[in-house]
Amino acid sequence: MRLSYRLVNAALVLIAIVGMSFALYLEHVTGLEPCPLCIFQRLGLMAMGFIALIALIHNPASHAVKRVYAFLAGLGMLWSIGVAARQIWLQHLPADQVPSCGPGLNYLVDVLPMKEVLAEVLSGSGECAKIDWTFLGQPLSVWSCLFFSCLLIVCIWQMLRRYR
Repeated sequence: MRLSYRLVNAALVLIAIVGMSFALYLEHVTGLEPCPLCIFQRLGLMAMGFIALIALIHNPASHAVKRVYAFLAGLGMLWSIGVAARQIWLQHLPADQVPSCGPGLNYLVDVLPMKEVLAEVLSGSGECAKIDWTFLGQPLSVWSCLFFSCLLIVCIWQMLRRYR
């Protein structure tokens, strides 16, 4: 059985919605405040879902355009994986090497140019190294990185597979 291009994109959109719903559930129902790196991981997931939605609606006939959509969706996942990996690294630093907590993301966006906001957030802070939630002994950052990696594999497969 061959999975259709549209079906795979519909699945990616649905998975992005479920992933964002879970993140919002953790934030608004359980009270788990996202750190700036968590918010940036969400941006990559939303980008992948948005690109998959465009590909689903457009349903291009050109194989090259299908591959471009898959590539762009994969970039969103690479972004999220990179940010999650950075957070995992911060969480495994010895306590004396963890960066100090900085101002919140809203404050940074209000007072700094976007380039400096990106640099500040991606450098991480003490709040990003804190482990508030675990499942099977692993923090959320590890599960997020695994989740994003699986989605990246789907994007790569979508980009490299043969179309009829």
